[in-house]
Amino acid sequence: MRKKRILITFFTVVLSFALMGTVYAAFWNLTGDIGVHDPSIIKEGSTWYTFSTGQGIQVKRSNDGLNWTSAPQIFLSPLSWWSTYVPNQSKNDIWAPDVQLYNGRVWLYYSISTFGSNTSAIGLASATSIGAGSWRDDGLVLRTTSANNYNAIDPNLTIDASGNPWLAFGSFWSGIKLTQLNPTTMKPTGTIYSIASRPNNNGAIEAPSITYRNGYYYLFASFDSCCQGVNSTYKIAYGRSTSITGPYLDKNGVNMLNGGGTILDAGNSRWKGPGGQDIYNNNVIARHAYDAQANGAPKLLISDLNWDSSGWPTY
Repeated sequence: MRKKRILITFFTVVLSFALMGTVYAAFWNLTGDIGVHDPSIIKEGSTWYTFSTGQGIQVKRSNDGLNWTSAPQIFLSPLSWWSTYVPNQSKNDIWAPDVQLYNGRVWLYYSISTFGSNTSAIGLASATSIGAGSWRDDGLVLRTTSANNYNAIDPNLTIDASGNPWLAFGSFWSGIKLTQLNPTTMKPTGTIYSIASRPNNNGAIEAPSITYRNGYYYLFASFDSCCQGVNSTYKIAYGRSTSITGPYLDKNGVNMLNGGGTILDAGNSRWKGPGGQDIYNNNVIARHAYDAQANGAPKLLISDLNWDSSGWPTY
């Protein structure tokens, strides 16, 4: 009987570790150079890349998605037209890029601004492939000034169910916006839609990322404050809609235009203030968080993105 109990205990422990392995396998164990902020993730061939905030747009690459190294930045010096729209921008400091493949070309949207201001601009560069480089300057996409009640930063290219390109963007002020793009120029065609805001939280919403899955458009956004190390209160929230222009409702049916949003990730004892998220291929989510074990340094986190039986996202 004692031998039987030992065997049962042994297999229980083995099963527990197996189950733990299944759980933690969804959180990618990253090594190497993983210092990023506002990452956008993409895979080209067998190589993974992230593009993130920093001098000239910071680029990291990985052959397996786990071990990361630095790659050359996109812009070695500021483009001449940037200062026309954002005269006080810090030299070559570029925020929250978004990289995606569409119609056989790689499109790289990025933003230039100054902290706390909505005198901002979204720019565009493109290339035949990431590996080939030779990025083409496609110029200004849209801009905002202090006369606007929204902010032209944090761009995200999304493709609707019919294959049409759209650009989501926005930070604080009146919230997240969306505009349709011309599929040739990849620039706005006109109407700007409002799709999410936090009117009772001082506008603390930014970094949209939209993905389409099984009849729904899912809007992920970052709530509250970034950029304060371990004191950051960033968190990732989401809602969904059957139309790309909304309304986006959270799990409780609250419209994200009225402050709704179901929290996906609010961080933990080590990883503070997760946000600046990007969704890739509906099954991978990248974001940054501030590492409490490294004096609050922002680092890259990647996880498998899962979906429950009701079609809601989960880690």
